[in-house]
Amino acid sequence: MSSPSCNKRSNKRHLVRNSHRLVIKIGSALLTNDGQSLDRESIADWSRQIAALIKNGQEVVLVSSGAVAAGMVRLGWKERPTSIHELQAAAAIGQMGLMQVYEEIFAQYDIPTAQILLDHDDFSNRQRYLNARSTLRTLSDMGAVPIVNENDTVVTDQIRFGDNDTLGALVANLIEADVLMLLTDQDGMFDADPRNNPNAKIIHECSAIDTTLDAMAGDGGLLGRGGMQTKVKAARLAARSGANTVIVGGRMQNAITAVANGDELGTLLFAGQPPLAARKQWLAGHLQDCGELLLDDGAVKALRDKGKSLLPVGVRQVKGQFTKGDLVICRDHKGREIARGLVNYSSDEARQIMGHASQDIFSLLGYNDFDELIHRDNLVIP
Repeated sequence: MSSPSCNKRSNKRHLVRNSHRLVIKIGSALLTNDGQSLDRESIADWSRQIAALIKNGQEVVLVSSGAVAAGMVRLGWKERPTSIHELQAAAAIGQMGLMQVYEEIFAQYDIPTAQILLDHDDFSNRQRYLNARSTLRTLSDMGAVPIVNENDTVVTDQIRFGDNDTLGALVANLIEADVLMLLTDQDGMFDADPRNNPNAKIIHECSAIDTTLDAMAGDGGLLGRGGMQTKVKAARLAARSGANTVIVGGRMQNAITAVANGDELGTLLFAGQPPLAARKQWLAGHLQDCGELLLDDGAVKALRDKGKSLLPVGVRQVKGQFTKGDLVICRDHKGREIARGLVNYSSDEARQIMGHASQDIFSLLGYNDFDELIHRDNLVIP
C-alpha cells in the first residue's frame, strides 16, 4: 500500500501547469502497438498535441523508443534477435522509418524535426555534454522538435542506458527541463498491480524520493524493461535537476496537453526544488574549480547586482589551465570570490578574448560559439 503522503492530494499540479520546457518520452509498446507495427494514428495524435504546446510557446524534446521494434517489422522478423549486431541492424533500419513518420506528421504543422542520437559518452564527457545541451536548446529556440533516442547502432550492453526512461531523465537534466512526461500503456502508477489486484489505486502524486514507491513499483514493474521501477528511478534522476515527472497513459485522450495544462491525469512524482535552484546548488557544491577569472568593477556589479552573464570584456586576468565546461572562480580586484560557473571557452581562448567585446570574439578566435564567457544560467553567486 502507498504511504499516506503519496495518495494525499496537495494540489501540486501547478508545478506542471504551463511548464516552459518539457521532455516527453514515448515507449516502444505505445509506438508499435505492442510490437505489431508503427502506430501512425497514435503518433499523429501525440504529434498534434506536441505541436499545440510548441505553438503555445513551450519547448518540447521528444525521447522516442521504437527503432528496434520498427526495424523488426520492416525486416519481417517475428522474434526479437539475441545477436547484438542483428539488434543494431534492426535499430538502424527502424530509426529511418520512425524519423520519416515524425517528419511527415510534424511538417503538417510547419514544425521541423531533428534526429539526436546519444550515448553515455555524450553525458560523461563535459565538452560533448555542453555541445549536446547547446544543440538541443538551439533547436528548441528555433521552434523545432528534437527527437532523441539512444544510439543503438553503436552501443553495447556494457555502456547502454538500459531504457529510455533513464535517457529521458538524463535529457531533462541536460536541458534543465521543468517536466519529464513518461507516456506508458498504463493510466499511471498504482499502489499494486492492477492486473492482479482489483483494489489497486492509482497514485495521484508523491515525492519522487519517497521510499515507499520502491515496493509499489516491484522488482520488474508492469512493463518489463521499461517498467514502473525504471520510471521511479528516472523520476528521482530528473528530480536532481528540479524536474517534476508525470507518468501517464499514452492512450488516454489528449494526455499530453491535459497534463501540460495541469489536469490531474496519471501520477505526479514531484521534485523538491525548481530546476535553476537545483543546478546552481550542484555548481556551488559538487564541482572542483579549475581556474580563476579576475574581473573589473563593471563586471562585478553586473554579476552581483544585476544577475547578468559574464562577458569577456569584463575579465582582466585569467589564472590556471582549464577547458570548456570546467568550473572557474570569478574574483574581484581584492581577490574576493564573486561567483563561480561553467566556462564556455578554454583558458587559452579566454586569455585571447579577455577585455574585448563579444563581437570581437570571431576575429580573435576564428569562431564564436558563445557571446558569454559564462552564461548566467551556469553562474552561482555565493
